Amino acid sequence: MITHLFEGEQNPAYDLLLFPFDEFMSNLINNARIKNIIRFLRTLKINSNRFQKSLKDENIEMINIINEALTHSSANKVLNHEKLEFFGDAVLRLSASEFIDNNFKNMPIGDRSELRAQIVSDEWLTQLGKRINLDKVIIIGSKAIGDRFSKDTIIAETLEALIGAIYKCFNSIHEINLWLDPYWIKDSELILKAPYKFNAKTSLQEWCQKRGYGLPEYKIQEISKKHGDPNRFLCELFIRGEIQATSLGQSHKKAEKLAAKKAIEKLYINNKENQIISN
Repeated sequence: MITHLFEGEQNPAYDLLLFPFDEFMSNLINNARIKNIIRFLRTLKINSNRFQKSLKDENIEMINIINEALTHSSANKVLNHEKLEFFGDAVLRLSASEFIDNNFKNMPIGDRSELRAQIVSDEWLTQLGKRINLDKVIIIGSKAIGDRFSKDTIIAETLEALIGAIYKCFNSIHEINLWLDPYWIKDSELILKAPYKFNAKTSLQEWCQKRGYGLPEYKIQEISKKHGDPNRFLCELFIRGEIQATSLGQSHKKAEKLAAKKAIEKLYINNKENQIISN
């Protein structure tokens, strides 16, 4: 139906063009949520003038972007973390590359790639997310809250989205490196001493590729139908067609990680490379 206007009457469509969008968006986030986000962001200790000014001014544009990053898709199908997570994945790798270039100038390219894989891994993201109590500020839907097995995945995804959001706010990796570098400095030292302790699957993959062995092969069997059974899946790990380790886990992912940990520990701890890989 077409609405005809009387002479001198303004078309209501014009009101949409003049609508104060930022004010509208700010009203969608209540004051308690705004204060909670600002309080959380302060704990990140990102010491850049523009970041601190945005916190002091309670910059609503920044808060909206951060809130989007902290909203899981189970809670909102339209405005959620997914786009910022995709963006944050690229930002994280760039920031990690910058960190390695600044701190390990003489490190060979292959070793740089191996270190970067560790400090951008899901495991590392989950660990950091727990250190900064990220789960306290994530908005999660009721179904996801009840699934304790997906908690680590949600933390890692949300942290990646938060990284993307902070980059979006300032269009620079400067704030990201100010935030993450202190963690990377400590963790890199530990990783370089014993990489298998942080991300066994990545370490094993890099180890195999360095030697031209191809990728490790993981074969999974479901041996229990019970959801949450810690021994539900059996994983057999093969390198160059030879079985190197087996492990049980409550999910495919966990069984593979445990099998990789067993195999890589044989390499790094027992120094049995020649026994593990023949020919």
